[in-house]
Amino acid sequence: MKVYFLGTGTSQGIPVIGSTHPVSLSTDSKDKRLRVSVWIHWDSYSYVIDCGPDFRQQMLASNCPSLNGILYTHEHSDHTAGLDDIRPFSFKTSGVPIYAHARVLANLARRFDYIFETEDKYPGAPSVILYPVEVHVPFALGNKIAIPINADHAGLQVFGYRIDDFAYLTDVKTIELEEIAKLKGLSVLVVNCLREEPHHSHFNLAEVLQFISLLEPKKTYLTHISHAFGFHDAIQQKLPPNVYVAYDNLEITI
Repeated sequence: MKVYFLGTGTSQGIPVIGSTHPVSLSTDSKDKRLRVSVWIHWDSYSYVIDCGPDFRQQMLASNCPSLNGILYTHEHSDHTAGLDDIRPFSFKTSGVPIYAHARVLANLARRFDYIFETEDKYPGAPSVILYPVEVHVPFALGNKIAIPINADHAGLQVFGYRIDDFAYLTDVKTIELEEIAKLKGLSVLVVNCLREEPHHSHFNLAEVLQFISLLEPKKTYLTHISHAFGFHDAIQQKLPPNVYVAYDNLEITI
């Protein structure tokens, strides 16, 4: 299985619009971060986790040729606002499967009502096939099984996902021990780490390092990075062995 980091930035991305912060002005490509998302693919299967406002740009940069579905972590716009741009994939099929908590599917149906319509639908609108994800209920994803990981984002329920020995968690602030137990024995963990200073809804560096010490994955990649965290290379120098700062267009093989 290959994991391609489509975006590794927080909700504003980097550079931030109008910002004169040194990280926003950096010329290092690793400091330029689109909104957070990954493309995972194996055999003939191809999925993305989250579909944010940079989706079209990310698909072009990654040369993703097909899409078997989208897994959503939660409903915030930096994770969902690109849904209309699935049209080229939708036109090749009867609809793009989307996997999400029922609450998230209802939210998308309100915001993108023209996509979810079943009568008198505009012929240019994309089509989706809905697959509600339930807490504690694994589900088939191609020829693999996805395990939803329940977590909290400052009072908002979010899903992470484990597939084989890979797990992806973003926008996590707290997670129960029952869910942590589902993440043992990972080869690769991808997890959010916004900055060094504490934040009300995201892991900071100290929290994520403690989380990693509980899980002991072979490798960890940090994502959902804020400009306030600093330059990519400077962050990397602060990290322990086998913990890495992810960056846009990085691809790893598991």
